[in-house]
Amino acid sequence: MDSVVSDATAVSDSPAVAGIPVQPRAEDPLLDTEDGAQDWQLDHTRAPIATKIVVAGGFGVGKTTFVRAVSEITPLQTEALMTRASEDTDDLTSTPDKLTTTVAMDFGRITLDNDLVLYVFGTPGQQRFWFMWDDLVRGAIGAIVLADTRRLTDCFPALDYFESCGLPYIVAVNHFEGTERFEPEDVREALTVSPDVPVVIMDARKRYSVVETLLSMVAHALEATPE
Repeated sequence: MDSVVSDATAVSDSPAVAGIPVQPRAEDPLLDTEDGAQDWQLDHTRAPIATKIVVAGGFGVGKTTFVRAVSEITPLQTEALMTRASEDTDDLTSTPDKLTTTVAMDFGRITLDNDLVLYVFGTPGQQRFWFMWDDLVRGAIGAIVLADTRRLTDCFPALDYFESCGLPYIVAVNHFEGTERFEPEDVREALTVSPDVPVVIMDARKRYSVVETLLSMVAHALEATPE
């Protein structure tokens, strides 16, 4: 028996057996480095924090554009061509060039910090898709309600929804070209939004503007639910 043990030990200590390369041991420093990896990625005590944010608002307010502008991955989009069947329910007065609409959700991802990843979910705007909101909102730390000053009433359902479920939210006015620019406090008064709810002016087509909006949402969520 002793000879068998000693033989096994000898085999395990040998550089290679029958041409099979020796596997690196746990103490091998090569195990602690990876090509292109940053220090924080190798720190097992700093697991990435994944958070979820919902982007809501009326039809054609720019939710899909918002997600597309900021996502570091190819965004998941559920766009469908609009048909005559929706003419009586979808008002295209302010967006005459709109040819598609979201029928389920938009999804994108952005890394805001070394260990903070945001998953951004865009909700469908039409009333016939509101039944999906409960599922999309589940697990979110907060919401962004996009507003168009030409039709502020379109964002009232989203405001009412987040107020009723107690989810922290901010209002982001998507400023369209050729429209009058209003101050945040004017929008707040028109929407009768609480003073503790941030109101920002942004452009959903510009990445930096969307990132700033997301940062405002994260900061507000931390203030509202610091735990």
